[in-house]
Amino acid sequence: MKSLPTLKDVDRERRLFRARVLVACVFMALAAMLIIGRLVWLQVLQHAHFTTLSHENRLKIVSLAPPRGLIYSRDGVVLAENRPSFSLAVVPENAEDIGAAVRELGTLIELGEETLEQFSRELEFARRFEHVVIKSDLTPEEVAVFSVNRFRFPGFSIEAGLSRHYPLGESMAHIVGYVGRISEADLETIDQADYRATSHIGKIGVEKARENLLHGSAGYQRVEVNAQGRVLRVVERTPPVPGADLYLTVDARLQAAAIEALDGRKGAIVALDPATGGILVFASEPSFDPNAFVNGISRSLYRSWSTSADRPLFNRALQGQYPPGSTIKPLVAMVGLEHGLRQPRQTTWCPGWYSLPGDEHRYRDWLRRGHGHVDMKHSIAHSCDVYYYHLAHDLGIQRLHDGLVRFGLGEITGIDIPGESSGLVPSAKWKRRARKLPWYPGETLIAGIGQGFMLTTPLQLAHATGIIAMRGEVLIPHFLDQFDGGNGTESVLTPEIYRRPSVQLRDPGFWDEAIDGMVEVVHGPTGTARRSGVDAPVRFAGKTGTAQVFGIAQNVDAKDQELPEHLQDHALFVAFAPIEQPQIAIAVIVEHGGGGSSTAAPIARRLIDVYFEGAVRDTDESIDG
Repeated sequence: MKSLPTLKDVDRERRLFRARVLVACVFMALAAMLIIGRLVWLQVLQHAHFTTLSHENRLKIVSLAPPRGLIYSRDGVVLAENRPSFSLAVVPENAEDIGAAVRELGTLIELGEETLEQFSRELEFARRFEHVVIKSDLTPEEVAVFSVNRFRFPGFSIEAGLSRHYPLGESMAHIVGYVGRISEADLETIDQADYRATSHIGKIGVEKARENLLHGSAGYQRVEVNAQGRVLRVVERTPPVPGADLYLTVDARLQAAAIEALDGRKGAIVALDPATGGILVFASEPSFDPNAFVNGISRSLYRSWSTSADRPLFNRALQGQYPPGSTIKPLVAMVGLEHGLRQPRQTTWCPGWYSLPGDEHRYRDWLRRGHGHVDMKHSIAHSCDVYYYHLAHDLGIQRLHDGLVRFGLGEITGIDIPGESSGLVPSAKWKRRARKLPWYPGETLIAGIGQGFMLTTPLQLAHATGIIAMRGEVLIPHFLDQFDGGNGTESVLTPEIYRRPSVQLRDPGFWDEAIDGMVEVVHGPTGTARRSGVDAPVRFAGKTGTAQVFGIAQNVDAKDQELPEHLQDHALFVAFAPIEQPQIAIAVIVEHGGGGSSTAAPIARRLIDVYFEGAVRDTDESIDG
């Protein structure tokens, strides 16, 4: 019988199936191994890299603050420096409950009410990824306490940095000024990108005036950070450019001598080099400690300074406006010579008073018995008021005004720090505009002796004295002498930068006439400040001044009155030395100090002694003038 054909090979199909299953299993095993290997690569070996690239992380640009430039005196004393300091700060987005954390921090570190208020204001305007300072200038103990407890305060950290410090404190406060935290008003005037890493900016003085040099340029670095804000690596870095170091014209030794000479009395002293315009002394007393402002002054301390009757925050040398008194008589004399109304040897009779034609009112001389016949030289040496009443009347207020303005009175000098007052040289036009009143002839007379409406600053008086010393050469007073750009370059500021058109008189000999009178003040046998000229290291020229601040009846002698201190006269003195090739011009004002010869002249003499390394003399004995 014929066999039937095989329709299905079960054994063959079984073998084929097994082979296919085996191949599939191999492929599945290989695929699983690849997946597992890839997961190990991604999750273990490349964990940090891919975590940084995740959506919870970012590539961040961090600004780098430039070190602020230092400030030096001309004799190499550091006036402003940067000291290492530590601050407690927080990054808002990395902290869970800032309020609760800060309250807990307050149990470990002293956080005053004003500190917390300042932090709250800054936190309100800060970006959530930026550091916000809670407290600056931590003590080593506070740093240690926080470091031990840091694990309890996520997002909080100690930041190391530099803090501004003023080693000489009060003595240089009105010159150097101070830095303070950047305010909203500051943000409107600065390049915020360049100050992104900077928390402080110059507020007054040289710190403010030379902010562009001192600040430098901010750097930056591009970093990878994780979700906790930790920097994983620096991708790119551009270092900051440090601020320039400044070298001022101020003499620290002379400044200290000036403050010592004032001996706690209210007043101001300005001394400058008339050949360059560089400020040597700029003392205003009383003063304040600028270090209190750097990291935020307490409300109570600021209130005590701002409301004090002594006004320590007020820069008397720059902003104080005082009647110049007799210190302007040499200038008035030259105005009279310039207009041909007086000759050097021409005399005026001084009986001790002067009256306008047709008027019985007597304008008194400081010397009741009068000076007799005086010429120009002796009118300056003896400070004869009557001589200048006559001259002012002959000049008239307009010519007197125009003449004094030529010497820099009644307008700002242009000194290189902000806040300068202009003073006032009055005129009929000014009075009509400012007071809505006419000008009276008697006001011209008292303007001729530096009283009435006339006001000058100590800086203006020193500047005008320098113009006399240099026979008409005019240089703008300034503090900056040179600066180091930080990259090996130095910029020295020559006097030509500060030179302005000179004061031209129709006869150059007029300068000598005024100077001869000023020399007679201190070296003449009858000069009002002759005691201050005895045994001086160099011959110098000077002029006393006494500015009345309280009116006294015409028939009463001021010396006979027992006035309280705040009603006593201001004492003034101006001087320059030596007479040939002058090196220093000085203006001294002591508020309510009495006579210029008794109080102000000895101070100027002391500075001259110190400047020329002479012996300091006690010149308490004096003569009124």
